[in-house]
Amino acid sequence: MKTGPGTEAKTAATGGSRIGFEDVSVTYGNLTVLHSLTLTVNPGEVVALIGPSGSGKTTALRAVAGFVRPSSGRIMIGERNVTHLAPYDRKIGMVVQNYALFPHMRVDENVAFGLRAHGAREDVIRQRVPECLAMVGMSAYARRFPRELSGGQQQRVAIARALAPRPQVLLLDEPLSALDAQIRRAMIDEIAKLHTSLPNLTVLYVTHDQSEALTLANHIGIMRDGKLRAFGTSQSLFRNPPNRFAAEFLGRANLMPVKDLQPTENGHARVSFGDTFLFARNHHRLAGGSDCLLCVRPHDFRFTRATSEPNALKATVLSVQWQGDVQNITFETGGHTVRMTTPPMADPPQAGESVRIHFEPGDVTLVPEDPAHG
Repeated sequence: MKTGPGTEAKTAATGGSRIGFEDVSVTYGNLTVLHSLTLTVNPGEVVALIGPSGSGKTTALRAVAGFVRPSSGRIMIGERNVTHLAPYDRKIGMVVQNYALFPHMRVDENVAFGLRAHGAREDVIRQRVPECLAMVGMSAYARRFPRELSGGQQQRVAIARALAPRPQVLLLDEPLSALDAQIRRAMIDEIAKLHTSLPNLTVLYVTHDQSEALTLANHIGIMRDGKLRAFGTSQSLFRNPPNRFAAEFLGRANLMPVKDLQPTENGHARVSFGDTFLFARNHHRLAGGSDCLLCVRPHDFRFTRATSEPNALKATVLSVQWQGDVQNITFETGGHTVRMTTPPMADPPQAGESVRIHFEPGDVTLVPEDPAHG
C-alpha cells in the first residue's frame, strides 16, 4: 500500500519507528554473544554501534532484522513486539557491506525488487524507483548492471533498494567497509545528506570505524564482549568517556594514571602525576583521594616554553610522523608514553629532544580507574 509523507511523519510521531532492545541476550549453545542488551533508538535518530570484532554489535543488528533469534528478552519496533516475527514482516530496510545486488538485474530492477516482494502496484513501483535513485544520485545509471558500477555506486543502489518500500527503520551493517578511503568519505557525506532529507527515518548503524560513527550518529553505543559498555551522544562520549575502554576505543585518548584527587571549584579537580600537580574537569564527580586516569586527547596537547605554566609536563620526543595534513608526535613523560597531533610544522622537534607540553584544564577530564567501571 502506498503511503505519503504525512503518513510517515505520523508514524514517527507516534513512536512507530522506535527500536527497543529490552534485556536481549543471544546464545549459541553454551556461548552467549549478546548479554542482556537494553537500548532505545528513538524515532528519527541515527544510533551507531561500534566495538572490536566479536563485540556483539552485528549480532544486535541482526536480531532487529530477524536473522538472529534472541534467547531471552524482546525486541520492539514502535509498539510492536517483533522478537518472533519473520524479517519480511518487520517493515525494515537493510544494507550490508557486500552490497548483495542481483547481478542479472539492472539497477532499476534491483531497486524495484523489494517493492515487488511487498506486493506494490506497478504504478507505485514506477514512481518510487526513480524517486529513490534520485535520492542517492543514481538516476543516470538506472539501466546499468551492477558489474558496470563502482563499489560506491553499487552501495548507493543498495541503499536506494532498502529505502524503496518506505521502511520505518533502516539497518546499516558495515555498509562502507568494502570501499576505499576516498569513496568512504564521500559516502559518509551522502548518508548524512540522505538522513537530512528523510528526518523521520530511524537508523541503526553498525561500524568499526569511529569516524563514521562520530560523523553520522546522534548517539553511539560502544560494545565489548557482548555487552554495552558505554552509551551517549557522540560529543559527550568523546569529551567525557565513562570508562577506560570507551576512552581508548573512541578517539584514541592518552590515559595517564594520576593519584590523590582533590575537588576544586567549577567541577574541576587537582591530581598528582608523579611529583606534578595537574588540573582537569571532574565530570564524573570522582571522590576525593581517588586514583583515576587523566584523559587527554592527542589534539589537546600543546608545546610551551614557559617554565611556570600550569598543567605543563617535561617530555622527551620519541618519534615524529608526518601524515600529510597532520603530524603525530610521540613523547615519554613521567615514565608513560603519550601522543600529540598537530597541523604540519615547518620545524618539528627531533627524536630525543627535550620539550615542555601542556593542556588546558577545561579540555581534559578524569576517568575512573576501577576495572568495574570499564
